[in-house]
Amino acid sequence: MIASVGPVLPLPLLRATGRYRGPLAWNVDRAMPFADRWLETKFPPWAFSILEDWAAGKFDNLEAVVFSRAEDAAQRLYYYVCELQRRGIIGGPQPLICDVSLIPRPESMAHLEAALARLAEILGIGDDALIRALGNAGTDTPPSDAGTGALCLLAGTPPPDRRLHDAATQAGWRMHGPTLAESWSEMAPVTLEPDESPFTALARAMRGTAAGNRDFRDRKAALAREIRQTGASAAVLWFTEDDEARIWDLPGQLRVLDEMGVPALALTRRDWAARDGAGSEIRQFLKELSA
Repeated sequence: MIASVGPVLPLPLLRATGRYRGPLAWNVDRAMPFADRWLETKFPPWAFSILEDWAAGKFDNLEAVVFSRAEDAAQRLYYYVCELQRRGIIGGPQPLICDVSLIPRPESMAHLEAALARLAEILGIGDDALIRALGNAGTDTPPSDAGTGALCLLAGTPPPDRRLHDAATQAGWRMHGPTLAESWSEMAPVTLEPDESPFTALARAMRGTAAGNRDFRDRKAALAREIRQTGASAAVLWFTEDDEARIWDLPGQLRVLDEMGVPALALTRRDWAARDGAGSEIRQFLKELSA
């Protein structure tokens, strides 16, 4: 079995193995003494959870775990796991890195294609198997927005689960926005052109996937587009303490929402497990809008 850590990974290639079980899970509502010993506090809580379970042998049934270079924390966690294995401190599956390159220039595209070919070789996936997987690849069904009320868009840092969505539901609203695991399972549609390498088609789709924190998209324009597409009546921009990439877009995003007449609640430097009252603040914000 194979698992993954991080966004913007070649999901059809992983599924072509017939052994892909999805992203590793986490549980941040517990003590994590082993991970606390080795990881700096700037790592997000999900990384602590994964390392804690890795050291405890909970992933020993896996053959390999593929980490993404499109996420800073996923990339750094890969190197920590490699070093701890090298020292004999932990065991577990083979860590692999997918060298995702998203810079908008031809050299970066070629680099990503070569990285995908290397990963396919390691996992034993030939061109024919990958082409079949691309042909069967469909976009994952997005999670339904629970509830029947007005829609609130959740943007910023993807949360650990649907605890923020539940807060909106309790206020009589629906919350739209992916959890972290859902964002790691997102991928743009793959279109294989005639006589095109499957690695070229896969790389193009990956570069069109907007799930990482190291992409080069205009997040202000993306937010405005999503507001228009979903018809959201409000927005919550939620950023965790460790998210040092997406937070730079907050001022521009707030200006866009103000220009669109969409009321927004900005929550910055927050606890990823939402143990700091974020749910209560979201409920209060949405209840006041409904009053």
